[in-house]
Parts: sequence; C-alpha cells; structure tokens
Amino acid sequence: MEIPAILENTHLWFVVGLGNNPDRAAFGVAKFLQDRGKHIIPIYPRAEMVHGEQGFATISQASDVWGPPDVVDLFVNSSRAGDLSNQGVQAGAKVIWMQLGVTDELAAERARAAGLTVVMNKCPAIEWRKTITG
Repeated sequence: MEIPAILENTHLWFVVGLGNNPDRAAFGVAKFLQDRGKHIIPIYPRAEMVHGEQGFATISQASDVWGPPDVVDLFVNSSRAGDLSNQGVQAGAKVIWMQLGVTDELAAERARAAGLTVVMNKCPAIEWRKTITG
C-alpha cells in the first residue's frame, strides 16, 4: 500500500506516544488526522483522554476495545519501535507508521514479513499535504 492509499483508505489510527501535551508533535499530528476524518486512539502510559478520545496504556488494551487498527503510528524513540511494531502486528494492524526520526530496519522487516505495510521516518501530516488536497 502506497502512502496516498494509506492516508485515503485507513480510518482507525492507534497513535502511540499521544498524551495531553500540546507541545509534542503527536498532539498536533493526531488532531490533524482527526480533523480529516481519522479515528485516533491515544496510546500512552497514563491512558489520558486526548482530543475527546479515551486513551489506553497499551496497544493490546486498545485493540481489545476497538479491534484491529488500520495504522499503528509510532511517536516514540527508535529504541522502542521494535517492541511496539511487534505489538501492532499482534493487534492485527495493516500499517506500521514510524514518525520522523523513528527508524528500526529490523522491526520494519519483521512487520513486512507478517504482511504489513511499513512507513518509516515520515509524518502523515506532511505526506497528506504533499499528496492529498484539503
């Protein structure tokens, strides 16, 4: 699946690292996605309510409630991307999206081997502006 198709054809996004800090990139990008019709679910240790959506402490807790996500969007340190990518695979995600500055080639290989699409070191808000009008 190419980036424009991901942005146009996905709905349920688990945003890992999304808390209630408006100074963090995850906060603004999640709002951008939400404003464009994406259903964002915050994944953050404190399971905070963000942008009107109840958060969850883990990907598995969120998938127990919401089912498999279309996208697991990782706003985390690259050292955590491997484990979280594996959790996304286990949750039945279609896409693992690693944000700007987040890279883990081994995690990407494992996710691709499991049939997922992987986007690495890119921001969906930036890609949206490049490829989709509005």
